[in-house]
Amino acid sequence: MTLQPGDAAPEFTLPSSDGGEVSLSGLRGKKVILYFYPKDDTPGCTKEACGFRDSHDEIIEEGAVVLGVSADDLGSHAEFINKFNLNFPLLADEDKAVATAYGAWGEKQLYGKTVIGMIRKTFIIDEQGKLQKIWQQVQPEGHAGHVLKAIRSS
Repeated sequence: MTLQPGDAAPEFTLPSSDGGEVSLSGLRGKKVILYFYPKDDTPGCTKEACGFRDSHDEIIEEGAVVLGVSADDLGSHAEFINKFNLNFPLLADEDKAVATAYGAWGEKQLYGKTVIGMIRKTFIIDEQGKLQKIWQQVQPEGHAGHVLKAIRSS
């Protein structure tokens, strides 16, 4: 089953680079930008993360939070955050359960080959925990700007 706008966002609790855990239910009342990305410190993932970093103040002004999710562990996330001065938490989905629930883990094309891995997807979750907007295929360059525009127009 593919998630659609209007569906309840799958609940999750994941370890956070900020320490402790982040649960979707704990973010009720705020818009959540939940973006799944393949790997810390790779070219596309770095462009995407730096875009969210550079738009972060504007996103916060709109009452939203940004959460990046990959299967990397917290140590890898810490290095990525420090290297690029990221200003939002990264969540560790090492067993890929959350990515699977959101349809962000599975078959994808990589250099012309079909592989199993993290699929780059972004979700805007509204203040009540419903999916508001979904990007099924993300181009990292400029993506944060598209997300910010969508939040502003909602």
